[in-house]
Order: sequence, then structure tokens, then C-alpha cells
Amino acid sequence: MTLTYDFAAQRAKYNRDAILSATPGTLLTMLYDRLLLDLGRAEAAQEREDWGVARQNLLHAQDIVAELSSSLKVDAWDGAPALFGLYTYVSGLLITANINRNIAHTRECIGVLEPLRQVWYVAAAELPAERPELAASGMLGIG
Repeated sequence: MTLTYDFAAQRAKYNRDAILSATPGTLLTMLYDRLLLDLGRAEAAQEREDWGVARQNLLHAQDIVAELSSSLKVDAWDGAPALFGLYTYVSGLLITANINRNIAHTRECIGVLEPLRQVWYVAAAELPAERPELAASGMLGIG
């Protein structure tokens, strides 16, 4: 008897399990990884004038930024309002990058978000594993 595996279903299950078992800090870095992946794909699509692919990736990036914005606890730490403002700014850039097919705005989003991703990686790595309540309480800006 031959077993056939639906690799797409297996991959989806693996991804779902990884998300469900991730710490808040890991979830945040996963969101940033996907956000920058979408932006890189959008930029490449814009360069080759593949507007459908660019649109799809820019819309997904907008969804991620909206999730980051909505989950940010702006009263949890002093820098949260500035981060919220940055998310609002990036959201506007993503909209105009999509509507106006503006690759410069896509590149600006990458330039703004890539260093922030690196900072979140450092912050997540420094958060003690035995103290997940810090991340849940808003220390990482999510919750």
C-alpha cells in the first residue's frame, strides 16, 4: 500500500503548529519576516511591471501592518505611540505604492521596516523564555 501525502496540507499543518506554539516574541518576528518577504516580492514584481503580483503582495503587507497596529498596546511603554505612528505612515506608503505603482514607496517601506525587524529579533532573543508574561503584557508591543 502506497501512502500519498498532500504536501500542501502537511506544510499548512506545520505552519499552523509553529504559530500556535510560538511565543509572542517569536510571533512578532515571524510577522516581520513575512512582511519583509511580501515587500521584497512586491518590489521585484514592480521592477518587472507584474502589477498583479505586486498588488497581491502589497495587500498582504498591508494586512500584516494592520495586524501589527491593532495588536500594539500604545499605553504599555513610552515608545508605543511612536511605533503606532510609524505603522500608520507605512500603511499609507503601502496604499500609494499599490495604487500609484510606486516602487519608491515600496523601497521606503523596506528601508523603514528592515532595521525595525532586526531590533525586534534582538528584543525577542533577550526576553527570558520563562517570563512570557512580559511579552503578553505589551513589553514587545503586542498583546
